[in-house]
Amino acid sequence: MNPFPSLRAALALALTIPVLSSLGLAPLVTPAAAQNVGEKPASRDLPFVLKPIAQLENPWAIAPLPDSSVLVTGKAGKMWHVTGGGAQAISGLPEVQYSGQNGLLDVAVPPDFSDTREVYITYVAPDNALHLARGVLDGSKLTQLKTIWQQTPGGRGQPGGIVAFGPDGMLYLTVGDRMQPDTAQDPDNPRGKILRLTRDGQPAPGNPHEGAGGVRAETWTEGHRNQYGLAFTPDGKLWEHEMGPRGGDELNLIEKGKNYGWNAVSNGRHYSGQPIPDHDTRPDFAAPKLWWTPVIAPAGLAVYEGRDFPDWQGDMLIGGLAGNGLALIAGDGSDQIARWDLQMRVRDVAVGPKGEVWIIEDAGEGALYQLLPK
Repeated sequence: MNPFPSLRAALALALTIPVLSSLGLAPLVTPAAAQNVGEKPASRDLPFVLKPIAQLENPWAIAPLPDSSVLVTGKAGKMWHVTGGGAQAISGLPEVQYSGQNGLLDVAVPPDFSDTREVYITYVAPDNALHLARGVLDGSKLTQLKTIWQQTPGGRGQPGGIVAFGPDGMLYLTVGDRMQPDTAQDPDNPRGKILRLTRDGQPAPGNPHEGAGGVRAETWTEGHRNQYGLAFTPDGKLWEHEMGPRGGDELNLIEKGKNYGWNAVSNGRHYSGQPIPDHDTRPDFAAPKLWWTPVIAPAGLAVYEGRDFPDWQGDMLIGGLAGNGLALIAGDGSDQIARWDLQMRVRDVAVGPKGEVWIIEDAGEGALYQLLPK
């Protein structure tokens, strides 16, 4: 056995590079392995204080508005407009299938909300299908609500349902594998995909299989499991996180047309304990930039820009359900800068127009908090 395997590999690479260069070829360099940050301890030394804003029934997602107020969904089929004066219930919401991981899910507003008053929501309907709907916020009522995309067929849990608006003007939507893992690799099934749509819910121009029709025309990437975080960094890159099975939560850089491997590969195991091939066994699949074992069960993803926390500019914030806190990730996805133990399950995190940071607690009576710098 070679007692210095890393030295041997380095010498081989050093000898290979000049040979390839003399032939006018680029050297073959193995990509750096993704980093497991799950074993990094969480800290109770917080650089902020948590200010309770409102107590809400089973809150699920936050959408900051231009006036620094927020919309918050409740998984049971409720929504509130939270301002300095309290939480006002919003009417006009659809009937949802409220059980387990299903119910009223994400809420998002487009960049031109001030002009259009458009609000986009995702929910699991009584037919168990994931719906993407668009309405108009008129005072305390959501009007003109219409489903613009619907999952066919539906499924069980793990719905995904996260919405992000891209700098290209398109809408990006996560669809979980609905607890049917094999379908994530079926190109004609929306499960386990990230879709790129117009704001009317149609396949977006420039998609990898534009013109193919059906799910293929809508698909931006595939091979995902349960994606509860999706956001763009200031450089225009799209980032996503998804829950692994037993281990192997992932942070992925999302790039057009790539396949992220679920359920052929994972850095976790099946719940039965049976192994799954690791990402490094299949270089044809896109590997995560970071992963967590032990898991944090990531939920919510926001990119920080603002004045309250200047050291966080361009970095990402990720809530943790199993992790009971909040993680700060470098904006290029290279490392977990910090993770804080907040002693609560954090369901979502959002950043307001002036840099306000909001989180919600995953609980039957969960609190909405604002983070204030110490």
